[in-house]
Amino acid sequence: MNWCAIAAFLLALAVVLGAFGAHELKNHLDAYLMGVWDKAVFYHFVHALGLLLTGLAARAGLLRPPAANVAGWLLLSGIVLFSGSLYTLALSRVYALGALTPLGGLAFIAAWIWLGVELIRFKP
Repeated sequence: MNWCAIAAFLLALAVVLGAFGAHELKNHLDAYLMGVWDKAVFYHFVHALGLLLTGLAARAGLLRPPAANVAGWLLLSGIVLFSGSLYTLALSRVYALGALTPLGGLAFIAAWIWLGVELIRFKP
């Protein structure tokens, strides 16, 4: 999987969604929901950067490609579940969607633990 390219597109999307929130949603969302939107953008951005670093580590030979794939899928899943549920919650005001958010958080945690273990285990 080309995690660097996927990360680049996710980073562009994070900038677009951040700008959309700052310029279009600020007059439509209350302070709480604006905070939800901002948190979604922040975690989206940070974990897309993590995905970029994962892809670069694999390309540089610091991480085995199969290990990078596991981490990549976990980070991507986390972005979709965590940030995606918060984006949707903020726009729809369907608070039940918040039940998906912790699953994304667990995917993020699993990705970082997986990367840590693999970086310790792999000797280039």
